[in-house]
Amino acid sequence: MSVATEACPSPKLHTRLRLWEFADRYVFEPVDGLADLFLSVDRTNGSMSLVEELPPRGPSTNPKVRIVFGVIGVLKLAVRSYFLVITGRDCVGSYLGHAIFKLTGLKVLPCNNSLNTSSAEQKKMESEFSELLDAAERTIGLYFSYDVNLTLTSQRLHDLGDQFKSLPLWRQAEPRFLWNGYLLEPLIENKLHQYLLPVIQGSFQSIHAEVGSEKVNVTLIARRCTRRIGTRMWRRGADPEGYAANFVESEQIMQSKEFTASYVQVRGSMPFLWEQIVDLTYKPSFDVVRVEEAPRVLERHFHDLQKKYGAVVAVDLVNTHGGEGRLYERYAKSIEPILSEDIRFVHFDFHQICGHIHFERLSQLYDQIEDYLKKHRYFLLNSKGEKMEEQTGTVRTNCVDCLDRTNVTQSMIGRKILESQLQKISVLGDNNTISDYPAFDADYKVLWANHGDAISTQYSGTPALKGDFVRYGKRTTQGILNDLWNAMARYYLNNFADGTKQDAMDLLQGHHISSVSRDMPTPTKGLIENHASFRLAFALLLAAVIFLIMSLRRARNDVFHLVLSLLWSGFCFGITRYVKANGRKFTNRPRFHLSRH
Repeated sequence: MSVATEACPSPKLHTRLRLWEFADRYVFEPVDGLADLFLSVDRTNGSMSLVEELPPRGPSTNPKVRIVFGVIGVLKLAVRSYFLVITGRDCVGSYLGHAIFKLTGLKVLPCNNSLNTSSAEQKKMESEFSELLDAAERTIGLYFSYDVNLTLTSQRLHDLGDQFKSLPLWRQAEPRFLWNGYLLEPLIENKLHQYLLPVIQGSFQSIHAEVGSEKVNVTLIARRCTRRIGTRMWRRGADPEGYAANFVESEQIMQSKEFTASYVQVRGSMPFLWEQIVDLTYKPSFDVVRVEEAPRVLERHFHDLQKKYGAVVAVDLVNTHGGEGRLYERYAKSIEPILSEDIRFVHFDFHQICGHIHFERLSQLYDQIEDYLKKHRYFLLNSKGEKMEEQTGTVRTNCVDCLDRTNVTQSMIGRKILESQLQKISVLGDNNTISDYPAFDADYKVLWANHGDAISTQYSGTPALKGDFVRYGKRTTQGILNDLWNAMARYYLNNFADGTKQDAMDLLQGHHISSVSRDMPTPTKGLIENHASFRLAFALLLAAVIFLIMSLRRARNDVFHLVLSLLWSGFCFGITRYVKANGRKFTNRPRFHLSRH
């Protein structure tokens, strides 16, 4: 993409480094021609310094050498530090004329030579934390640029002007969307400006199409907020400061005929205190926490949205009845005192109105918010880089997970806005729609489907449900089967994997700081948590069932085996009741999580 003004960060960031792994230090050698100094990192304590040359090498030294594409940051734990470096990247497009890269390889470099002199307790604690780094290396959806601020919208960058863009990228970055903000702190303290590479988590995808005789480029960016980052079941609702779980800003950017337009909408969990703790049931109950604080938390959330986006229309897609209905009632009641011309609330029972196949009925929702969308417009620049239109409000959409129903709805809104923009610059006629151009229509559907899948995989571990409608414009048998498979996968991940993943996220974001005190006690579990294992319970239950069957086969002629079969039956029943009664104890729980009750 190209806009009249571009970011000119100073100094330039290193784009390519040769990493030397010596026995006592790591040395980063710039091979991009941007500097002559080397970054040396002590492998004993993680201390950093700039040096003029490599350490001497002889027959006894045989350092491992590899190419890396940047330093994400430094994680300091109890007795050692870790450097996180980029070992793989793919160019996925451009933003404001600069290349955007997706991180495809992440490596953690331990500075742990001091571990040999640490106490047994510190070694145990460090070993437990180190296990989380395996999950950290598998972090997905990370994007970065060496030249442009990816954390801000096109409109915001344009309004801030050239002087702001001359700042180093890390100073420009929006803290909410700076995924490695905590990890950059040690580099900032050491004034290693050419290594301060901002990273976002989300998605970045583009399509290029022809509409009649005109070329149209559409880019879709997701920026995930780090304030309440987490996994599907372990991060619900909002925190007391009003930061919502799974809060994602989606910016759709269109370029055609030398015009640039964008539209920003957001999604996020219902912004009050509630949780849904996994307990082995398919759909754990919703618990609204500290009900009396809901209006205050919600007001903080919307006040923050107004400061950043202007007017807000909150679109709530949850069910009217059942457990979701209780959340809807709390949301509607809590937001009522702050409703105004600039804050609107629209409830649309997606499942009741659209069912599982009639998603075209979303037009009923559009009819309710069409006036708002037209009033608050979108961002539009002409060929001279002059602002023709300004977006003065946004749509905040939520369901329970803010994934499946939300993505279907956001794709509908994005389509309507894009059609309006293309009509404005005369690429589409007043009565034409994207559907009139099948190739463009198909690519646009895939763009939003991939967008939803990326956000969903980061939060829930699987692609979005109902993705076939976004991708093809209709529900398909294969899509329904995929939804069934993904629903089962979510159940497994939520119950037996996401606790560790949540801890890894908290560690990388500094939400649990283990480096403050080396004497910090290791988080402990209760007696049941220490010994409870779903795999063990399942194995015992399976063994009991096998012995039960064996006993029943001989019970007709043998009173002993009849009694034995009754004992095995009781054993099976007892294990099942025990696991059910203590379901939360048998799940993979975050070690740093506390219920807000």
